[in-house]
Amino acid sequence: MKKEIQMQKIRNYVFDRFHDDATGHDFQHMKRVAETAKYIASEENSNPFICEAAAWLHDIGDSKLFANPEQAIEEMYSFLKSLFIAGEEITQIRDAIKDVSFSKGNVPTTLEGKIVQDADKIDAIGAIGIARTFAYGGAKGQPIYHEENENNSIQHFYDKLLKIKDLLHTSAARKLAENRHSFMEKYLDQFYKEW
Repeated sequence: MKKEIQMQKIRNYVFDRFHDDATGHDFQHMKRVAETAKYIASEENSNPFICEAAAWLHDIGDSKLFANPEQAIEEMYSFLKSLFIAGEEITQIRDAIKDVSFSKGNVPTTLEGKIVQDADKIDAIGAIGIARTFAYGGAKGQPIYHEENENNSIQHFYDKLLKIKDLLHTSAARKLAENRHSFMEKYLDQFYKEW
């Protein structure tokens, strides 16, 4: 099976699982991460197929999104095998996905993993990142802001988003992050003025 057909089937697989998500982890998030990973892969001389495939699939099995993460991951590997993707490539995809999560604090061991983690982090900052922060907070019943309670969406900027720029692995991702980071700083200045 040709790589383009395999990738289209991966996109369809992801669409079926995430098209109606309201937490900011929807199909469009996966698409942006996949496109960013493909771009970074080209800039960093990495394997574009592995990076794009892993980016499309990076949230499969996330405990925030799946009631049974292990089952979701096993189903994903069965699906990849059904596409006749080589066992070595499936291992590379698995290795690229396993350390993507920001909250776990893991550094990926492969360049492809670093690229996918960078692409996912890029989608968490800037205008899109701000929108996703409030979508996720709203879906989880968090207030927008509270001066005395840190369980709010604005606190997420300090816990995670403003740290991302300095945690990126690749120079291509660091370039992409510059404008997005400064936009978030301006946004917070304006937010507090209006609050």
